[in-house]
Amino acid sequence: MRKPLAAALFALVIAGTGAAPAVAAPAPAKETALVAETAPAKETAAPAIQAVTFAGTVSLSNCSGSVVRFPASEDDDPALVMSNGHCLETGFPAAGEVVVDQASTRTFGLLNSAGTRLGTLRASKIAYATMTDTDVSLYQLTTTYAQIKSSYGITALTLNDAHPTAGTAITVVSGYWKRTYACNVDGFAYRLKEGEWTWKDSVRYTSACQTIGGTSGSPVIDNATGKVVAVNNTGNEDGGRCTDNNPCEVAADGTVTVRQGINYAQETYQIPACFGLDNKLDLSKSGCTLPKP
Repeated sequence: MRKPLAAALFALVIAGTGAAPAVAAPAPAKETALVAETAPAKETAAPAIQAVTFAGTVSLSNCSGSVVRFPASEDDDPALVMSNGHCLETGFPAAGEVVVDQASTRTFGLLNSAGTRLGTLRASKIAYATMTDTDVSLYQLTTTYAQIKSSYGITALTLNDAHPTAGTAITVVSGYWKRTYACNVDGFAYRLKEGEWTWKDSVRYTSACQTIGGTSGSPVIDNATGKVVAVNNTGNEDGGRCTDNNPCEVAADGTVTVRQGINYAQETYQIPACFGLDNKLDLSKSGCTLPKP
C-alpha cells in the first residue's frame, strides 16, 4: 500500500517523488466476475476532459477519498465517503478481516472543483471496510447527499456498476495532495499480491499515472462519463516481488510478474450490488460478492 503519510513525505523530500501502495498518505501513505489477466493495452494520449475536477473529493488525515453514491441512491440517503481499507484510522485490516458497522467519528475535508476546502464532513460509522479481495473503506456520514448539496453545492460522484474496460482514459484525483494523474487502464491483474494481502481483478494503470503515498483512496474517474470505476491503492516501488509496497501480479496459472514503477487500483463496480434502500449495507443481497465477516 502507499506509504503512510509521514513516511511518504520523508520519501518525497529525499527523492522528489515516490510511490508506495498509493495508500495511506502524506507524502503521504486489494470478486466479482473475475477476468483473466490481460496484456498491457497500447497507451494512448488521454483526452483532456475538463469535467474531471476535485469536486466531491475529500482529504483524510493520511489518504484521499471521495463522497460517492450508487446508481440507485436517493438524495435523502446518508452520504458515503469511499477510501481504502488500509486508510482506516484503526490501522490495516488483517488478511481475511472484514469491518462492518463500526462506530467512527472520523472527519473529512470536502473540496470544490478547484481543490479548495469547503468544510468538514463527519462519519457516523464505518459501513464496510476490508483489504481482502479488494482494498476499500466506505464511511457513512452524519449528513445526506441533499444536505451536502444545499450547504456546499457539491454533488457526490457516482460509482459505475459496470466492469471497467482496458484502454479507457482515466484520471486519479487525490484530495490529499490536490493533484490529479491522467493515464489509461492498461489491463487487469487476475490476482495482485502484496505482503499478506491478495486482491482480485485489479486495475493496472499505464505508466503515466505515477501516484505517490497519500493518493491512496483516490477515486479513479472515467474521463468520458465522469463516473468512478476504481479506487487507487498501490504500486510497485522498488521492483520487489510480492512484498509490502511491491505488489506482484499472479496469473491464473500461477505465473508471477513484477512491474516496477507501475501502479494499481481496485475495481468498484461490484459495490452497488451490496447496498440497498437508504444506502444500507446488505451483504446477503443477490449479486453481492464483497467478502463477508
